[in-house]
Amino acid sequence: MLKIQILGGGCAKCDSLAELTTQAANELGIDYEISKVKDIGEIVAMGVMTTPALVVNGDVKVSGKVPTLDEIKAYLQ
Repeated sequence: MLKIQILGGGCAKCDSLAELTTQAANELGIDYEISKVKDIGEIVAMGVMTTPALVVNGDVKVSGKVPTLDEIKAYLQ
């Protein structure tokens, strides 16, 4: 099971990233668990300085932008 985390304070871009990531995982048929991390201390501890950010199994895949659906699918595979 993939552990997916969306890092950000809850802005529109963070919500968009969460929706796209959920869509991508569902389209790929991946078994996953998704959570949102809003605590700035946790976000900084992961080495992320700009949000939104996508973290898959503890590995930061992208930060500071909302990737396309296809980019997210590539990160999840």
